[in-house]
Amino acid sequence: MKVDEWTSEDVHTSGGGEFPPCAGLASNALPEAQSTVSAESSQTGVSTRNAHIASKPKAPKEEDIPHWYALRTTYGREKKAYDYMTAKGITAFYPTTNVVKLINGKRKVVTESRLPNIFFAYGTEEQLKSFVYDNVNLPFLRFYYRHVHVGRRIEKIPMIVPDYQMESLKIICAADADNTIVSLGEVPKFEKGQLVKVTEGAFKGVIGRVARWQGQQRVAVVVEELVTVVTAYVPSAFLDKM
Repeated sequence: MKVDEWTSEDVHTSGGGEFPPCAGLASNALPEAQSTVSAESSQTGVSTRNAHIASKPKAPKEEDIPHWYALRTTYGREKKAYDYMTAKGITAFYPTTNVVKLINGKRKVVTESRLPNIFFAYGTEEQLKSFVYDNVNLPFLRFYYRHVHVGRRIEKIPMIVPDYQMESLKIICAADADNTIVSLGEVPKFEKGQLVKVTEGAFKGVIGRVARWQGQQRVAVVVEELVTVVTAYVPSAFLDKM
């Protein structure tokens, strides 16, 4: 007898939270006004002109901006990588689920990864490279790459997951709802669905594509080339078009 049913979801998110944004100040004054003249000295009668040229702040490079990145491991060692990185202060998201299984004739609750070999980490590309390329402690860890055509060449680019999709994934995994679906393949039905936001219920805050799946109206978060996570039933009254 095989028993393999979902009970509740356990979501692991750890770390220091958001990174402070970079800010720079630039003057709105006209060029003619960007120099100052000191008052004439009451003792010497000599004026001194000091020019202050406002320098335009440099735009930060993409690799210097923190994002959510998809990371992959081999042989089911995503929890080991997650534990190591969060212990070093990295914010990460490792979605799990509790599954009831029949082991040696007894029912036991087993915690499993909802996305085998995959988890997510927040930081700059350069910051996360120090872990991805750590062949001593994490030789099994790599970026999950997107393949992009650049002219005749195909380049591998570490996959960035937009913030709104990460928040939606967290909501779905934490909802403790039966009949949610995680597919490591693409679900074509949702790819062209209307983009909506869930406004009420267990999935409030989720932004994704709406479609009917297995006879019910659902909302799916489609992370390009990686995973599709689908809610349980959501009534139309709980949906706003984006």
